[in-house]
Amino acid sequence: MEIRQLRYFLTVAEELHFGRAAERLHIVQSAVSQQLRRLERELGTELFTRSTRTVRLTEAGSRLLPYAREMLTLQARAREALDELRAEQAATVRLGTSSGLGARLDAVLAAFARLADHAQLELVSGSTEERLRQVRSGELDATLLRGERDDAGLEFLPLWQDALMAALPARHELAAHETVELARLAGLPLRLSPHSRNPALHDLVMRSCRQAGYEPVAGPEFTNAQDTLAAIGYGKPSWTVFYAPHAVQLPVPGVVFRPLCDPVPRMRSYLAVRPDPPGAGLRALIEACHAAAEAGPGQPG
Repeated sequence: MEIRQLRYFLTVAEELHFGRAAERLHIVQSAVSQQLRRLERELGTELFTRSTRTVRLTEAGSRLLPYAREMLTLQARAREALDELRAEQAATVRLGTSSGLGARLDAVLAAFARLADHAQLELVSGSTEERLRQVRSGELDATLLRGERDDAGLEFLPLWQDALMAALPARHELAAHETVELARLAGLPLRLSPHSRNPALHDLVMRSCRQAGYEPVAGPEFTNAQDTLAAIGYGKPSWTVFYAPHAVQLPVPGVVFRPLCDPVPRMRSYLAVRPDPPGAGLRALIEACHAAAEAGPGQPG
């Protein structure tokens, strides 16, 4: 029993005329008659009584009619579901990104390409508040961000934790150490973004320094990676922090990156999404982020 035969059967049952049914189906009348004869042979019973003037359903035809309608409806729904899936897979997923993701972002992109080869991933930058607003409004499908948030309109999926590394002048005595105790940086001016620009990072660094027993000496503000690292490498001695996955991608003359300890400052990253059921593209992105988290910094997703 073929879907095509059921469609022909249903059309003839509605028209009770082979010629009109053939016109609706855009095929010749002989093809309709031939397929219905095959269906009747397969079922072992006649579905229509035919005369030169009339076509009527038999008892068997009447019994088959509701099932034929149900099967054709199910076929249409299955096709719609698959069409919707193909549309989702071919869609563009818009992801907000946070600065300093480094190798973490590379791992997310690699995993997403593997999991959703029909979808495109568009990266969008901006301030944290702007990206969160765009997720709420639907302009972005999701955004990566660092630090815990409380927003009733969004869901925050915890991902990886990244350690902070100290960026030091290569000529400084602490550059000879493989790991730097945070307390040993007490007298060195700290270049840090203001709280208003990056509250999560600012609070983490200040809290860690206080746990190490001191209030850091404030140096010039962190402006951007290039200028700040150039000033550390060739200006007055100072230090700043970078996330480890970013630091490993920043070989800078005159500057070394060293892990911190006692304590080890770590920042949690999250993927912010709307609480609605995710489509295929967003599901692939969520899987890609978790794959990147499991792989660890600097590893392929």
